[in-house]
Amino acid sequence: MDKPYASACDRNRDPILAVLRERFADRRRVLEVGSGTGQHAVYFAAALPHLIWQTSEVPAQLPGLRMWLDEAALRNTPAPLALDVNDALPQGEFDAVFSANTLHIMSWDEVQRLFALLPRAMSADALLTVYGPFNRGGKFTSESNAAFDASLRRTDPRSGIRDFEAVDALARASGLVLLEDREMPANNRCITWQRG
Repeated sequence: MDKPYASACDRNRDPILAVLRERFADRRRVLEVGSGTGQHAVYFAAALPHLIWQTSEVPAQLPGLRMWLDEAALRNTPAPLALDVNDALPQGEFDAVFSANTLHIMSWDEVQRLFALLPRAMSADALLTVYGPFNRGGKFTSESNAAFDASLRRTDPRSGIRDFEAVDALARASGLVLLEDREMPANNRCITWQRG
């Protein structure tokens, strides 16, 4: 098979890395939920060599993800984990969790389950950083986000851009406190919560 490629990863990786350089400076073990192609993982792990960057994906996506990891051959990217939020999250002492462009792909039930399961994978003061588009007060923040949401729902009616307030409520119910909601290019956000 050909190595998978997502052009969006090339466009958004540097703005995300700027956030991670700040937020994950004192972190050691990161669980990436929904690593996709693996492009983000190899880019961030190479730029942040003090981190062990643990990738994860649903089983069907693992072969493509492994191609990126194998080609990069970084010491701080262990073998990817098979992870489906409908099953379970890995138990572990991750002091950071990262996820990009996943919440709008999952069904709302899966988003709820992810947040309910997160504490078992996170250490006591762990950070959660999530990148992607969000609605505010039930409204789209741009015409492009509205069009993106419509295309998502045509592909899968259970998907769609999530309301920040609803996601923040899930985070708070799981013992996470909002630290930052940072504006990003192309009508995206980078939101960080901390456990504790």
